[in-house]
Amino acid sequence: MNQTIVVIEDDAQIRRVVEGYLQQAGYRVFAAADGVTGLALVRRERPALLVLDLMLPGLDGWEITRRLRSGDDPALVGLYIVMLTARIEETDRVVGLEMGADDYVTKPFSPRELVARVRAALRRLDNVPQTENAQILRTGPLRLDPVYYTLTLDGAPIELTTTEFDLLAHFMRHPGRPFTRSELLDISLDDALGDVSAYERTIDVHMKNIRRKLGDGGRKSRFIETVHGMGYRFLPQPDAEAAQ
Repeated sequence: MNQTIVVIEDDAQIRRVVEGYLQQAGYRVFAAADGVTGLALVRRERPALLVLDLMLPGLDGWEITRRLRSGDDPALVGLYIVMLTARIEETDRVVGLEMGADDYVTKPFSPRELVARVRAALRRLDNVPQTENAQILRTGPLRLDPVYYTLTLDGAPIELTTTEFDLLAHFMRHPGRPFTRSELLDISLDDALGDVSAYERTIDVHMKNIRRKLGDGGRKSRFIETVHGMGYRFLPQPDAEAAQ
């Protein structure tokens, strides 16, 4: 398991605290105080996870996320990104998620909570799928490999973040079944984190990203539809049985 984490945070005190707690948890941690240095550190160390502040000198967190998700370095496209933000406006968090962040933590935060979220994310990344979860999923024009984290639509590769990938895989295993936002959060959050109600709206952003990448726009959904008052469900595809 890759135990390397990069922290990019310009506040020296917060950076030292986060770095110290993660090191005590057993992780190999590299830290930077500005965006340019931090991005270079990510490209050099190839971490399993990035803890990224939004407001940074040089390059801000949004720009770093955009560059990592652009695909110019395929090995880093799926890097798990946890954003740190002192801003309380929900729009700032939404923009970060829409650009490709997997999760966010709002300042002030508990360092223990951050470590718990990091541990939960890395546990998921390190959990090699077994039996049913290891089977390649073929549903209509979609082909998803849960071991190698690859997805194709009509043979063309689609890049998803780790959280988006896990959500889509869960949907494809249960076509037609509606899931609440709380149930979908259980896929990406650890039970030890306690109350997750504050994070339920992040599901809407992740679903929006998945739909966009699948070309699932317009008034009629092709793959994922909203179940009003509840959550979302994956639509059974006409040729699903034939594809299997």
